[in-house]
Amino acid sequence: MKSLTIAFSTAKEAVRQPSFLILMVIALLWLSISIFLPYFTFGEEIKMYKDTGLTTISFVCLLLALLTSSSTVADEIEGKTAVTVLSKPIDRREFIVGKFLGILMGVGALYVILGLAFAAGVWFKIGYDMFESQAGRMVETSERLAQVRQVLPGLVLGFLEVTTLAAISLAISTRLPMLVNLVICFSIFFLGHLAPVLVQVTSGAGANELIKFMAQLFAWILPSLEFFNASPAISTGAVIPWAGYVLPALVYCVMYSGAALLLAFLLFDDRDLA
Repeated sequence: MKSLTIAFSTAKEAVRQPSFLILMVIALLWLSISIFLPYFTFGEEIKMYKDTGLTTISFVCLLLALLTSSSTVADEIEGKTAVTVLSKPIDRREFIVGKFLGILMGVGALYVILGLAFAAGVWFKIGYDMFESQAGRMVETSERLAQVRQVLPGLVLGFLEVTTLAAISLAISTRLPMLVNLVICFSIFFLGHLAPVLVQVTSGAGANELIKFMAQLFAWILPSLEFFNASPAISTGAVIPWAGYVLPALVYCVMYSGAALLLAFLLFDDRDLA
């Protein structure tokens, strides 16, 4: 119950901060403009719009999550607010859990807004392209719904990626300031996506052993963020199975986020707040 109180307070802070409104407006404008952009893909514009939309939503929500998680604990420690909060009958672990849930609530609110706008964009885009390219042919509602349903797993997977990185950022924020936190998290973001490629490239017989070891180390320690990247598959028209892919991704997210929160507990338990 105490964690939920902290969570709601953190969520309100996340929604009220200027970055929330700025990122939301920029993303909504880009999602709207992208509907009418010529992709020059010979009838495949809807696929390009799906890829653009999923990438935009994931990146914008990731940016909000990192800005919030990297500052929420660090700022309260530096401003001595955490001392006041924890002087009440609130455990440090309840404090961390509440902060994490609040971050997810705030980011989730933005994700829902952008997700609904994106779904509406897909609904409109398929009809707009068909009307333009095939002499005014109308699109059936069932066809529009099928296109919207196809992008839903991609939205869920994107949120799972944001959740994983938010947990890591929260753990780092218990010890390091915001700027350092952001640098580390963006490094993890890029390496987490590149690690499988690095392992594949360095697996040849002539590869340097040190480079091969570092690539395998990154792949083992860092989260496999490419696991959450469904944009390429969805943009080709593939249907992502919920039980066969999204559910294992959810399990992976819960396990890695749980490990990151355990690390946050360890780092925050003996942190001197005075």
